Amino acid sequence: CQSPPKNLLFQLLGLSIATLSTVTHYGLHFTLLSNISLETNSYRVIHHAAFYFGICLSMTLILAALLSSAAMVRESQCLTAMGFFCFALAFCGLIPAACWRYMHSTEVEGSMMDVYDLVYEEVRRNASSFRRHELTAIHETFLCCGKHSPFGDTANVEHKTCPSSQLRDAGQDCLQEIRDFLKKHMDFVSTLLGITIGFTVYGMILTSFLWFSIHFSSNLDRKGKYILR
Repeated sequence: CQSPPKNLLFQLLGLSIATLSTVTHYGLHFTLLSNISLETNSYRVIHHAAFYFGICLSMTLILAALLSSAAMVRESQCLTAMGFFCFALAFCGLIPAACWRYMHSTEVEGSMMDVYDLVYEEVRRNASSFRRHELTAIHETFLCCGKHSPFGDTANVEHKTCPSSQLRDAGQDCLQEIRDFLKKHMDFVSTLLGITIGFTVYGMILTSFLWFSIHFSSNLDRKGKYILR
């Protein structure tokens, strides 16, 4: 059966997922691009969906750990079955999430870079003060400066929107910087997904053994009783 340290591990794993989801949703890099993106851009939908999925997954894992602990203390088959159901529910959500991560990895990257391209090109064409403010905010947040444009005439845009330190040091191309930032973040997400899938399977196996042990022990308690006359 599951020991308290193992259940604590599942709770910590759930809290880690909740923390990562919160950082992804409210982090400056992500919220900035989400607020700028248009309705037609898929990034805003992905941004919100990832947050709600992560929160639901973390709550499911924490609930599964609490139910397993209560089932072990009370030796309750009902609580054990509920714990197994929570682990199975988390597993059913994790597998599609992992598949989506590897099959649609370029979709998030492309949608984020599309946001930057849109703002940059609008500033380059008409130097809108509103868009220029947004472009400056992106440059300051990602510590980058402009991009390599096939249309040329980018020096004027970069001079008006890039931080002075990035201009002096020939700052990093923003599209490349966004790609590198997202790759690091998604690598961490992939690692956490893999760990969570492994521990979820582990939790399903342990709760199954716990259910059978409670079931058979309760059957044995009803056998072998004698009445002296």
